Amino acid sequence: MSIPPLFFALLMWFIGTATIVWLDSRPRETFRTSLTLAGIAAIGAVVLVWVKADDASANAAYLGFAAAIVIWGWHEMSFLMGAVAGPNRLECPPEATGWRRFTLATATVIHHELAIAATAILLFAVTWGEPNQSAPLTFLLLFVLRVSAKFNLFLGVPNLSDEVFPEHLAYLKSYFRKARCNLLFPASILLGSGIAGWAWTAAVWAPAGSGAHASGMLLAGLAVLGVVEHLFLVLPLRDAKMWRWASSSSTKASKKSVIIDL
Repeated sequence: MSIPPLFFALLMWFIGTATIVWLDSRPRETFRTSLTLAGIAAIGAVVLVWVKADDASANAAYLGFAAAIVIWGWHEMSFLMGAVAGPNRLECPPEATGWRRFTLATATVIHHELAIAATAILLFAVTWGEPNQSAPLTFLLLFVLRVSAKFNLFLGVPNLSDEVFPEHLAYLKSYFRKARCNLLFPASILLGSGIAGWAWTAAVWAPAGSGAHASGMLLAGLAVLGVVEHLFLVLPLRDAKMWRWASSSSTKASKKSVIIDL
């Protein structure tokens, strides 16, 4: 592919987010069809990852990255549309603090997190020992960014952006905490920046035009986007406003990014 890796990462993030925003803002009776079609696409993406696992070319790295975004998008849709979440779908009791608050919050999303973890294991399994690790590494990075964002929202950040949650997930807002910041946030920024730096360095040292070079650049771009998404949690800006144009209904709030959406 002739598209520069960093631009391709931005393009896939943008298209993936806009697609989920549009599908999730449609009437609820369309959710089953959307999830079914997205599931078929995700299965096809897994097959593509398996077929291209032994291909060390740059094109294969692009395809692996795109496949991981498709699979991730299906998982995000399953959560936002209420199909997979956790056994607890109740608001947090006002008196719950500490460990009890944490266990209740975990129970709101644990099924979805386990599904994501199982998918990550599957992607590593089908590419084990092969040169093209673009898909599993991309999916793992998305998972890490998601978990980091969730913990930051749980511990407390200035900008919760909780107005973007659909009605059937409104109970999740009770587990968020508004605070000036938390001790995890700077560590999250350092982690994302460190991953971006590592991926960029790996790309620079890899032969130009190789799959390793493309994979490194793609992962670096995705990590930078993850850092930007984290910064929205503390800046006085509403990232949800960026996606209102993609909503199928002007009366519905748009959803947050595919990268760190809960």
